[in-house]
Amino acid sequence: MKKLSLRTRVLTGAVAAAALGAGTFGAMSANASTPAAATAAVDADTANRNLQQTTHLTVAAATEAAQAALDAAKKENQRVSVAVVDRNGNTVVTLRGDGAGPQAYESAVKKAYTAVSWNAPTSELAKRLEQAPNLKDIPGTLFLAGGAPVQVKGAPVAGIGVAGAPSGDLDEKFAKAGVAALAK
Repeated sequence: MKKLSLRTRVLTGAVAAAALGAGTFGAMSANASTPAAATAAVDADTANRNLQQTTHLTVAAATEAAQAALDAAKKENQRVSVAVVDRNGNTVVTLRGDGAGPQAYESAVKKAYTAVSWNAPTSELAKRLEQAPNLKDIPGTLFLAGGAPVQVKGAPVAGIGVAGAPSGDLDEKFAKAGVAALAK
């Protein structure tokens, strides 16, 4: 067997020691005690200025609102899709009514997102495009009537979007029926 130089032996030993040390440190880090981790916790106190409380619809409430909007459309023989998004624009519920067109699903989601993002019905927002036409370029939005915000104390907590009726005014009427169902 060939004899290794002093330099090779020192380098090999240093690498082995570093690997052993890294493994030991990793094992100790993975076994960190609970009290040390708890020191970084923030008290869930509403007076804490570092926290913000938000209100979200439950899945049951979102489903109820979507079904109410779908039922309102069905009473008028309209085939629509309905979407309910939370305050952050995440889709909570979508219902595609019997016979709704393929474009209605995506349009309903975008209308709901737009309504909650600006805390206003999308029919009002569509009028704002005259002063700020670039608003329509914001990804995920649709500035056509058919979206209504759900508010608690004036703050948006969700958006309901309806698409598929022959006019945006009808879509928005059905979306508002979904909002009204939550007030009961």
